[in-house]
Amino acid sequence: MSNQFAAKKSKEYVRPMPVTWWLNRKTYFLFMVRELTCLFVGGYALFLLVLLAQANDADAFAAMLNSPLSVVLHLVALLMVLYHSITWINLTPKVMVVWRGEDRVSPKWIAAANYVVWVALSLSIFGICWKIAGT
Repeated sequence: MSNQFAAKKSKEYVRPMPVTWWLNRKTYFLFMVRELTCLFVGGYALFLLVLLAQANDADAFAAMLNSPLSVVLHLVALLMVLYHSITWINLTPKVMVVWRGEDRVSPKWIAAANYVVWVALSLSIFGICWKIAGT
């Protein structure tokens, strides 16, 4: 009986999806680039941890940071982090709907608030590092 039922059951259609599906539209491509930037962020964090673990003193650490390969890696990581952060903040109003009473807060205000917090935190961290480096 179960064999008869299995034979009559229709098979589900699975649409074939090419590996390069994300190259078909610009929005898909930009989405995948943003998702891939997290690999650079994670790799950069691991690089700094390994660099810190291998440095025996401050001079050796500074010498490793000043190497041309390290400077290029820092610039690439900076570009990736900036792209990831900007696109993430621009997506925030789409996933975070804020209501003030019965009125919806403008998405531009939500994004602007995130940018203000991002800049304030970045300047605070920069100031702390500047003060530590100056002493």
